[in-house]
Amino acid sequence: MILVFGQSGQVARELARAGGVTCLGRDACDAGDPGAIRAAIESHEPRAVINAAAYTAVDRAESEEDAAFALNAIGPGAMADACAASGIPLVHISTDYVFDGSGKTPWQPSDAVAPINAYGRSKLAGEEAVCAAGGTHAILRTSWVVSAHGANFVKTMLRLGAERDALNIVADQIGGPTPARDIAAACLSIAEQLIADPAKSGTYHFAGQPPVSWAEFARAIFDRAGLRCSVTDIPSRDYPTPAARPLNSRLDCAETETIFGLPAPDWRAGLDDILKELSS
Repeated sequence: MILVFGQSGQVARELARAGGVTCLGRDACDAGDPGAIRAAIESHEPRAVINAAAYTAVDRAESEEDAAFALNAIGPGAMADACAASGIPLVHISTDYVFDGSGKTPWQPSDAVAPINAYGRSKLAGEEAVCAAGGTHAILRTSWVVSAHGANFVKTMLRLGAERDALNIVADQIGGPTPARDIAAACLSIAEQLIADPAKSGTYHFAGQPPVSWAEFARAIFDRAGLRCSVTDIPSRDYPTPAARPLNSRLDCAETETIFGLPAPDWRAGLDDILKELSS
């Protein structure tokens, strides 16, 4: 059995759907409480752990940085310590937000990190805690998670596109929309491979391809959903948010395919699947 921290989030729900896992929601275990985490891992005796629990409210994290660090740094550190003590692997989901978003070249896993907001700082601290535990682990950085459930860009655009004839969408942030179902499948495969070969431990990238702007992604959503809503490109400065966003969220996923045999997913196919699920 593989133990999953998280239950209601997009990736956790896809992991539960895939089967063969036990998902712990907040009612079963506070993913920011080290004592509860250790007790959960010891009592369930899993073959591996996947951390799909996180504080993901990027803008709210600017005023709730302690809460973000509890879930995104202290919790993962406790999971990593407990997994290392039990000799089992941990797969920890991280984010493109650990980078500063400069340039236009896809980020390599080994590139220097420099988060530009509180959420990114909390996720980086989580990565550092996982590495410091010294156990078998994979940190899987991903970006722009979407699915048929939860709050995400696809569902927001479908709602707004049905209500309005035109929208202004940011066009200078470039990244890879990543279907939660693909992330879940990747986590399960990586967990099994780490059980067999702990030497595969490390930091990896897994994000949808090809890179696209939010505005281009919105157009694709409207086109595939048959919505008549025009999109006007705007710069990030015209859509101010409490937390700064990286402009370049491109992730180089070649090493993930080389080491684990997991190619980066095509977000267009994932989008079609999401729309099909929502329509049914």
